[in-house]
Amino acid sequence: MEVVSAIQIHGNTATPDEEIRKLAGVEVGMRVEPATIDEVAARLRATKRFESVQVLKRFASIADPSQILVVVIVDEGAVKIEMTGDPDRPTRIVRSHRLNLMILPILGREDGYGMTYGARLARPDVAGKQSRLSFPLTWGGEKKAGVEIDKVIPHGPVDRVIAGGSLTRRTNPFFNEDDDRRRVWIRGERELVRGVRAGVTAGWQRVSFFDAEDRFAHAGADIVVDTRVDPFLARNAVYARASWERVSHHHVNRTEVDGRGYVGLIGQSVLAVRALRQDSNRPLPLYLKPLLGGMANLRGFAAGAAAGDTLVATSAELILPLTSPLHVGKIGVSAFVDAGTVYDKGARFSDQTLKQGYGGSLWFSAAFLRLNIAVAHGRGSSTRVHVGGNVSF
Repeated sequence: MEVVSAIQIHGNTATPDEEIRKLAGVEVGMRVEPATIDEVAARLRATKRFESVQVLKRFASIADPSQILVVVIVDEGAVKIEMTGDPDRPTRIVRSHRLNLMILPILGREDGYGMTYGARLARPDVAGKQSRLSFPLTWGGEKKAGVEIDKVIPHGPVDRVIAGGSLTRRTNPFFNEDDDRRRVWIRGERELVRGVRAGVTAGWQRVSFFDAEDRFAHAGADIVVDTRVDPFLARNAVYARASWERVSHHHVNRTEVDGRGYVGLIGQSVLAVRALRQDSNRPLPLYLKPLLGGMANLRGFAAGAAAGDTLVATSAELILPLTSPLHVGKIGVSAFVDAGTVYDKGARFSDQTLKQGYGGSLWFSAAFLRLNIAVAHGRGSSTRVHVGGNVSF
């Protein structure tokens, strides 16, 4: 028969050990049953006085395995001690109910949409450890008010779940019309092996665009292979993403394949190549058509220079960092050639004429700042300046 020979109290707590023992309902000499440890932990959690509770069973003696040491580890979180004025109990513990709200700035510029600025209000650990509830609020290029919850699940069938809802407005640069959306969604992700992640997404949207007022559900899956250590300055690495999405409205299936390769050359120089294809099985509504041009896929042409049901784009870029790789902030220059086209269903790729753009860029990368300024000439078009960047935390 196993019995409790000793009790140890540990953790971040200002509550007296004797009071914790009484709350736990455990005492020296009591019999240890198979469910005793779980029952002690349940009693402590039921008091709602602790942010976390852990109860461990240990053998107090090698010579006598019937002697059990019960270890109680509790965390009261943020508390304060108040004076009561009672000589018998001069102090008391009061749990602090701080909102524990983080405010993270949002600042970025997307070619064709302009500057977006705002803040993300976030509260950690609302759904247990490694979770976050946040409220992104932005204005400018993208006007957005939303709520998102992000939870890491270490040992589940998926290792990350993200869900949320939002109201957004942004101006489509090709049609020069506001695209208003209401959206709810949920996404699950899992790392299959190192550098390979798979995900599934489902959601519902309501879209207002021109005179259209559409509502539709959507679901999809994607897989990503990414061996880059630094996505902004990769070397001898690959990135590939393949995705499929089913949109209930118009019974549309959309696909995307995006492949990138990075080869180290002399010194710090890197040759980067990319191939992108976005397609659908049916004609897309105007608000879902992929856009050609700008920093996203064809420099030298305005973002949203053309729209269609199928987009094909390629690029080759010589990247030359000018600072030491040991520096926190990195500055460099690039020379690039882009080509791409977009066309509607029924047309063939072989009948298209690829638009071409070429030029150079100056870029800067630091711990939380990314900035890229490109000057490019579109063949048969004009010379344009493209600016993109963001501040991330």
